[in-house]
Amino acid sequence: MNKRVVVDPITRIEGHLRIEAETAADGSITGAWSSGTMVRGIELILKGRDPREAWAFAQRICGVCTLVHGIASVRSVEDALGWTIPANANLIRNLMVAAQHVHDHVMHFYHLHALDWVDVVSALKADPKATSELAQSISSYPKSSPGYFADTQKRIKQFVDSGQLGIFAGGFWGHPAYKLPPEANLMAVAHYLEALAWQREVAKLHAIFGGKNPHPNFLVGGSPSPISAAPGSSGAAATTVNIVTLEQVRGIIRSMQAFVDQVYLPDTLAIASFYKDWFARGEGVGNFLTVGDFPSDGGGDRSKWLIPAGVVMGRDLTKIEPVDLKDPAQVQEFVAHSWYDYTGGKKQGLHPHAGETRLNYTGPKPPFEQLDVDGGYSWLKSPRWRGKPMEVGPLARLVMLYATGHEPTKALADHALKTLDLPLEAIFSTLGRTAARTIESKVLADQMMGWLDSLIANIKAGELSVQNTTLWDPKTWPREAKGVGFMEAPRGALAHYIVIKDGKIDNYQAVVPSTWNAGPRDAAGQPGPYEAALMDRHQLHDAKQPLEIQRTIHSFDPCIACAVHVVDPQGSELTRLQVR
Repeated sequence: MNKRVVVDPITRIEGHLRIEAETAADGSITGAWSSGTMVRGIELILKGRDPREAWAFAQRICGVCTLVHGIASVRSVEDALGWTIPANANLIRNLMVAAQHVHDHVMHFYHLHALDWVDVVSALKADPKATSELAQSISSYPKSSPGYFADTQKRIKQFVDSGQLGIFAGGFWGHPAYKLPPEANLMAVAHYLEALAWQREVAKLHAIFGGKNPHPNFLVGGSPSPISAAPGSSGAAATTVNIVTLEQVRGIIRSMQAFVDQVYLPDTLAIASFYKDWFARGEGVGNFLTVGDFPSDGGGDRSKWLIPAGVVMGRDLTKIEPVDLKDPAQVQEFVAHSWYDYTGGKKQGLHPHAGETRLNYTGPKPPFEQLDVDGGYSWLKSPRWRGKPMEVGPLARLVMLYATGHEPTKALADHALKTLDLPLEAIFSTLGRTAARTIESKVLADQMMGWLDSLIANIKAGELSVQNTTLWDPKTWPREAKGVGFMEAPRGALAHYIVIKDGKIDNYQAVVPSTWNAGPRDAAGQPGPYEAALMDRHQLHDAKQPLEIQRTIHSFDPCIACAVHVVDPQGSELTRLQVR
């Protein structure tokens, strides 16, 4: 007799996610359902507002992705109005987005996903001297002495002896699916703590270019902070972006490269070597979509973008389908199993420019034992490309870059596969997603130095422009305009769709990575990537400790919309809640 396993909430993610899995007598998962249990609703808040200020609201969709919704939003307005940006502004955006990728991937690996593979309590059994030898055998990272690991072990023991594991609480410690030896566990926990300090330095890059982090400032038509070529000289006013602060950015990039090269990459390979069976499960739908990003100029020639746009169907890396996000025949969102209604009925799909956000919760009142999977069971919609489910994210980008012959990506992927003695097909898996993030971090951290050098060269040549204000006056706009702002966020393809009428937002729809990946079944009954991945060769050892479910769901790095913002038409605060 099949049994329903409920995991609610999925922890160590952004937002609120419920997973239900149906298991056979042997624990194998035969069915899975993904339920986003919170409303986003930002689309309703944006209607009627000035398009130039949309980014400040849309950026608050998420506090972890921090800047990506801001970038997609300003790009949507620029696309709708044909608004080009200066080359310097494009370089600055590339630097900010790439920093977000590397920061996000490192944080995900150590603080959200590593504990699916690392048994913290087991680290107490480790020999610090043997841990030091292990660390030095895989990396030149300087913090690898026996004393360093002994100090880390003492900190862990304090947590355990107090009965409160603090930041390590909630794990399934001692689960038989953990395979790392104690020394590898101690090394990983030490690097977990190191990453906490490292990420504070990386966040400074956003503050230099955008004034703050999280949620740095942006500007439709360019970059918000002017550039001063010679701060402190006669007649020159210093700004946050100048030759001095750009050298500070260079130091931040070097610290990113060092941590990725000496810690993140070696740790990924070391941990993965003990879990090679996880390169053979959790594939998902086998279809991959990228929208492209990191333009070399203002965005005109997409053939020069670092990440190309395209679709790979059924793992076939020999054929790449073109993507047109504005084509209603290509991109549609379905609500057949979502808590939304469409004017024309729940079975139809709508292109986001014609999208609707009509909330209609039809599920049982929480708490409830299980989802009504025959009806609506999620606050997420179900995006489809030509009617097919698509996986987006680091693995999709790895697939696209590998298929198009990007040499740095191919070299890193081939090296990882050779080191682990795995075939190329192993990337289509739970750990394939995890490895894709690491490879991408290396590629982007190295690429950032080139963008910085180009920016400094422009400044030295006297090119200081970061803003194009020629279209700032709404009187110059057409009466009606439609645009889509897209980018590759750390978690995957992100697109903001905007319809502008008479200078105001008439419709706004955000199709986010975790909607593509975490959405429920569509009108044809096709599962989304989360659901399909869990049904690919998963077997639970203990239904009360569903570590296997967490491993695969965390490999996507879920980011369910993190907050609902409610204001009255005048923008006044309605209420304030205090959590004690």
